Amino acid sequence: MRELKILAVLVFFTGVLYWGVEPFAHHQMHPHVDAPEYSFSDLKDVRSGKIGNTQSGKQLVVNQFQCQSCHSMTVDGNKIGASMNLGVMTPDLTTAGLIYNDRYLASFIANPAKASRVEHKFRDGTMHPMTKFDLNYDGIFGDDDAQGVADIVAFLKSITPAKLTNKEVFSDACQRCHSIKYGDFYGGSMKAFSDASEYMGKTPPDLSQYIRSRSKNYLHEFINDPQKHLKGTSMPRVGLTLEAEQQVISYMEEVGDSKKEQREALGPKVLGYLVIFAIFAFLWKIKIWREIH
Repeated sequence: MRELKILAVLVFFTGVLYWGVEPFAHHQMHPHVDAPEYSFSDLKDVRSGKIGNTQSGKQLVVNQFQCQSCHSMTVDGNKIGASMNLGVMTPDLTTAGLIYNDRYLASFIANPAKASRVEHKFRDGTMHPMTKFDLNYDGIFGDDDAQGVADIVAFLKSITPAKLTNKEVFSDACQRCHSIKYGDFYGGSMKAFSDASEYMGKTPPDLSQYIRSRSKNYLHEFINDPQKHLKGTSMPRVGLTLEAEQQVISYMEEVGDSKKEQREALGPKVLGYLVIFAIFAFLWKIKIWREIH
C-alpha cells in the first residue's frame, strides 16, 4: 500500500508539470502565430488579371532587361548568364517558376523588398540589390508594367524542369545563404554559396540539425514568413509553394535525422522490454520480500 501511495504522489506531480507547467512555459517561449499561408494574400497581385505571354516574357528577360547579367538560367537547353555575389548570391532563375508561388514571384519582380518583407533593412536611402520593375523607367507601376510582370512570370514558368529532387529544391531555395554541411560532410558541396554575414547582419546558421532542434510545424511557419517568429530579422520571406517547402523540410530530415525510421521502429521494442522486465522485477520482489512485508 505504501508503494501505491508513493506512486500516486509521483503521478500527480508529474501530471501537474506535464499538463500544467510545461504548456504554459512553451506558450511563453513560443507564442502562437498564424498558420502558414501559401496564397500570399497579403500581397496585391500586381498582374491585375493580365495574361502572360511567354515570348514577350523571354524578350523582356533575355533581351531588354538582360536578367542574365546578374542571374543564370537555362533557356532552350542552353545555360546563359552567371550568378553574382551582391552581398548574397543571386539565384538561378531556371527553377523560379516551379518552386515559388506565382503571386509572390510577380510581387517580388515588382518590388523585391516589399514582397520578401525586408523593407526595414533598406532605409535612409539604401536600396535592395534587385531594383523594382519599371518597364518605362518612369517610376510609375502602370498597366504596361503589370503586363510585363505577367509575361516574365509566364516565361519563367515555361523554362522550369518538370520536377526537382528534395536536394535540388533546398539548394535553389536556401543554399545561397545557408549551409547544410552534413549533406556532404567531406566533399563540402553543401556549404553556403556565399558568405552573407555582411548583407544579413550575422552569419546565417548551418541547417544540418534544425530538423532536430525545431519542430516541423515551426519550420513551416518560419520558412513561410520568418517575421512571425523573429520580427525584424534580415531573413527574407522566400515565397515557396507548399510543395517546395515540404521538399526543403524533407531534405533537412534526410540529412539531420536519417535514422528516424529506425529509431521509431526500435522504440516500441525497448518499451516492451522494459515492461516485461518490470513485471519480472515486481514478481521477484514479491517472492523475496514476502515474509518481511
